[in-house]
Amino acid sequence: MKILIIGGGNMGLTYARSFARTHVTSRLDLRLLARSPERVPALAAHEVGTVWGTPQECVPGADILILAVKPQDSAALFDTIAGLVQPQQLVLSIMAGVRIATIREALGTPKVIRAMPNLPAQIGMGMTAFTGTDEVTRAELVQVQNLLSTTGKTVYVEQESAIDASTAISGSGPAYVYYCMGALMDAAAHMGFSPAEAELLVSQTFRGAVELYSQSGLSCQDWIAKVASKGGTTEAALKAFGAGAVREGLMAGAGAARDRAEELGK
Repeated sequence: MKILIIGGGNMGLTYARSFARTHVTSRLDLRLLARSPERVPALAAHEVGTVWGTPQECVPGADILILAVKPQDSAALFDTIAGLVQPQQLVLSIMAGVRIATIREALGTPKVIRAMPNLPAQIGMGMTAFTGTDEVTRAELVQVQNLLSTTGKTVYVEQESAIDASTAISGSGPAYVYYCMGALMDAAAHMGFSPAEAELLVSQTFRGAVELYSQSGLSCQDWIAKVASKGGTTEAALKAFGAGAVREGLMAGAGAARDRAEELGK
């Protein structure tokens, strides 16, 4: 299986390293296309596959093309490779906001899968939602899911609109977590802890809470009930969160992210 990753940024290299580490393809069959011939040496230094500086020789021979450039560079990419893409090739796009219909029209190819990974994919803890066109076979979907799963968990969605929703939840989600962590670190510092102490208190609390949740069959509300005794400190905090509409604010933020994802795709 010959895989060509177009784009040598964070996500392109993340997938290249994951494929190499898990041996889903050989190093000889794993290829990367640099933005220009001048960038080949820098990309080749990562030693994850064969690096090309021009598309003419590497695009037609690939079984799977992975589009891993920034969304704003998609038009230029399409202009560069449109005449080289073959109908039987499978195109996997991880470009945020770029619609399947746009990719199909620009490249003239029927087999397109669109995926939305997130930042923790860099450490094999990512969450990726994906969907594909009707022309993509079940075997090809499984093949792509195996590739995406090298960076973490995956979920297949029937409708492309769910990709925008996943962008709002898992794609942007790490930033929401860091936002909450930052707020609690600021609170800890305000209470007299040093920055190092505040970071340790908050980061280990988040790590432990998520792991505890993952290892159980309990819901978030179940765990809240276990922590929050009547008349206690946790209940006082939860009442303050309610008064400040923290829950509603987070839900509204996720909704705004989804709306923006939809706008970017138009």
